[in-house]
Amino acid sequence: MAFDIEMIKKVYNELPGKVEKTRQMLNKPLTLTEKILYAHLSDNLPGTPHERGASYVNFNPDRVAMQDATAQMALLQFMQAGKTRVAVPSTAHADHLIQAQVGADKDLATAEVTNKEVYDFLSSVSNKYGIGFWKPGAGIIHQVVLENYAFPGGMMIGTDSHTVNAGGLGMVAIGVGGADAVDVMAGMPWELKFPKLIGVKLTGQLNGWAAPKDIILKVAGLLTVKGGTGCIVEYFGDGAKSISCTGKGTICNMGAEIGATTSTFGYDASMARYLEATGRADVAAAANEVKEHLTADAEVYANPEKYFDQVIEIDLNTLEPHLNGPFTPDKATPISKMREEAEKNGWPLKVEVGLIGSCTNSSYEDISRAASVAKQAAEKNLKAAGEFKITPGSEQVRYTIERDGLIDTFNQMGGEVYANACGPCIGMWARVGAEKQEKNTIVHSFNRNFAKRADGNPNTYAFVGSPELVTALAIAGDLGFNPITDTLKNEKGEEVKLDEPTGHELPPKGFDVKDAGYQAPAEDGSDIEVVVSPESDRLQLLTPFTPWDGKNITGARLLIKAKGKCTTDHISMAGPWLKFRGHLDNISNNMLIGAVNFFNEETNNVKNQLTGEYGEVPATQRAYKAEGIPTIVVGDHNYGEGSSREHAAMEPRHMGVRAVLVKSFARIHETNLKKQGMLGLTFANEADYDKIMEDDTFNFLDLDAFAPGKPLQIELVHTDGSKDVITANHSYNEQQIAWFKAGSALNLIKEQNK
Repeated sequence: MAFDIEMIKKVYNELPGKVEKTRQMLNKPLTLTEKILYAHLSDNLPGTPHERGASYVNFNPDRVAMQDATAQMALLQFMQAGKTRVAVPSTAHADHLIQAQVGADKDLATAEVTNKEVYDFLSSVSNKYGIGFWKPGAGIIHQVVLENYAFPGGMMIGTDSHTVNAGGLGMVAIGVGGADAVDVMAGMPWELKFPKLIGVKLTGQLNGWAAPKDIILKVAGLLTVKGGTGCIVEYFGDGAKSISCTGKGTICNMGAEIGATTSTFGYDASMARYLEATGRADVAAAANEVKEHLTADAEVYANPEKYFDQVIEIDLNTLEPHLNGPFTPDKATPISKMREEAEKNGWPLKVEVGLIGSCTNSSYEDISRAASVAKQAAEKNLKAAGEFKITPGSEQVRYTIERDGLIDTFNQMGGEVYANACGPCIGMWARVGAEKQEKNTIVHSFNRNFAKRADGNPNTYAFVGSPELVTALAIAGDLGFNPITDTLKNEKGEEVKLDEPTGHELPPKGFDVKDAGYQAPAEDGSDIEVVVSPESDRLQLLTPFTPWDGKNITGARLLIKAKGKCTTDHISMAGPWLKFRGHLDNISNNMLIGAVNFFNEETNNVKNQLTGEYGEVPATQRAYKAEGIPTIVVGDHNYGEGSSREHAAMEPRHMGVRAVLVKSFARIHETNLKKQGMLGLTFANEADYDKIMEDDTFNFLDLDAFAPGKPLQIELVHTDGSKDVITANHSYNEQQIAWFKAGSALNLIKEQNK
């Protein structure tokens, strides 16, 4: 029986009535997205439709999922909320803190020792509050969710941007910050600006070397890293039905890389097959009873331009394998053009390492197709020119592929299997030689490829591709190798060609696992004690942020004017810093150390206006905080792109930064700033970014009249005595202004729960 089957049946029992009422209210055929969103409204149906891209709406998600790096801070906040048990089914997953170094068994054993304090905390706090805990080695949160919890037509939130992976099973699954998760776990509604809708029509069928990964790589090239911001992407068409459930998950997973709120697919036979194969035939049976409500109305897909804000059409028959990168996941290059592009741009052609797996591409289908390519290395007397690493997505997948001999196949080509964890994908990779910072190329089937993301080396050029293409490139050792047309010289001196990959959608012998790694929570956790040592450098109980005093912020100094791309990796790096995710003061020592200072084009080197000297960003901010001087951070477009990590908002808040003023925000980061009682503002006139000088002082002129829809005026005082007044827009509503006044959303929850 599936987890939480009664909750799922309740959703399905209520769905037909809710959909029909929504259809009558909107007076039009419905997209799948609209069916799910309106069926999960916290309030009654509105008298008029919610305005896409404008209306703030409260929802009641069905469940919450948290990964260990973000769960620490989320659960530290939940402990302050005054609740004895979570209000909705919730899980925590230990997947981010395991470093890939020598191999699965040793790396896991090392992690269990070095992270014992954190794992004990997560285990005990989960046990106390009714949260399911997936132990280290159980797998990556998104793969485990797809295998165990995702269900068609459901709505979930998760404290990781790739929560959207569950769209592969027809959910609306959205990445959020920990404070949002706390709201829902505390039984409160969750707020989201009603999204716009992008429809992607898929025609034809994938063939040859093309894989589901290539669909989202193509879409990323079309929409860019911010083209999906504020939108839900709904895939449809005969091509969509031809893709496996896990292939759909891959596509939805990387929707985070276009800034999309989430992505989803309508319920179909591939989802039913996957549910049955993963032990959830009861969910498939329940879904089949209401299947007409688990996809869009027929009229929508027949005339998509009438119902979506934007429509994209992709012919899968002609889709070519792609590689995206380097340094950004939206720079899309068909494999046939890669050699030309690499030579033109000076990208290193030698492939040093190929890595497959991760939450994005670790299904049985992915691994079996990659293994079919790896198998040819031995059969055709080819020796892999590059290193090859495999990161299984879950213990269930790992156990099954080992049983079926696929790990042996990878071992024969020199492959190395890492633990069932995020590993290199999030910078938890102790790559030998990375400290030399040599220029080199790697290819992987992960989702992100920002500078320094995988191994900490800013000169590692990382390219994203399908697992089967990555395997071929690792064998060839050549970024420009096109397996569709090119040959390789084997150890006998013969020219050989790789055959097209083959694989299985699902394991022919079924999935199997000895110990999936799940800890069920206690029925009554009232006697369980959660201990956090005051001397710990890994965990720190939270002190509530100070409420706003109701006055204008004056005399604020510029901490940094960030130039160009400033992702959450730049604001709060992962990798070695992950170990401090439960200790706000210690993790704050990485605050903005990756952001490029506009005035000297260096990282982690800003001017301290108290001394006139240059120093590290965190140390400079601590000096301002010690003197009680407010500060402001200025940024460029799509500020906060990338991960959902709320540390990128909590660290500046903790350190005394009062406002972040940018050209535009990524959705999750803007929400995280609001939740923590920060001011997240945008330039009304983007050219005003250029007016901000290194030694400026900032005075807010009308913050004391902070109100929805009313821009703020900020006075810039330059060192020569001249002044500029600039206008800053904001998207705060009454509820969010209440968070700001209270000092944080959590402060408000605590007050309301008294």
